[in-house]
Amino acid sequence: MHHDPGEHPEPAGKRAHVRDHPVGPLNELVEQWRLDGANGTRFVPWFDPAGAGTKAQVLLLMESPGPQTVAVGDLGFSSLDNEDPTTQKVRRAMTLSRLDPAHCLRWNVIPWALLGPDGRRRSPRVDDLEDARPALTTLVSGLPFLKVVVTFGGAALEGWMRYLTLTDTPVLVPTLAVPHPSPANGHRRHEAFLRTTFALDRAADLCR
Repeated sequence: MHHDPGEHPEPAGKRAHVRDHPVGPLNELVEQWRLDGANGTRFVPWFDPAGAGTKAQVLLLMESPGPQTVAVGDLGFSSLDNEDPTTQKVRRAMTLSRLDPAHCLRWNVIPWALLGPDGRRRSPRVDDLEDARPALTTLVSGLPFLKVVVTFGGAALEGWMRYLTLTDTPVLVPTLAVPHPSPANGHRRHEAFLRTTFALDRAADLCR
């Protein structure tokens, strides 16, 4: 399933394609990760059928599913089409770079929702990153064309570094780390946006 840049297919339309090639094998992992949670009810969004799937050359690694994605349940996707403020900033940076979204896979270093006792999203802890490391290992082993990883924020970078340094035979590819694009990170906001744009540009170079 592919679409023109600027188009944002409806989630229900995407939902019908979650098992299509080349995203199908990754969404089989999603179904397994959901079942691995307590009572088989853990929330994990789908990989985007409009993304690169197993053909991805660039892994865009975020933190964990956001509230808007969690709220829509089985129609939630980890997608560059999402309309949350964080994804909008990434999309804006990508339009200014030379990176083709068709080469990219957007995902989270912790694939499942992290919720506190109050039911609201909480920040990742080291234990969360370690719990999620096997899932990241499985994902990366299923991306044979991976050439570069771009991490967004400290948790994503830490989780990726834990994968590289604690996994027996990690896939070693260049890593570009940029600040998390959340609107809450207002300090040096313009610099952070420039870093993201330049990182995506460099990722484009590595795809050649």
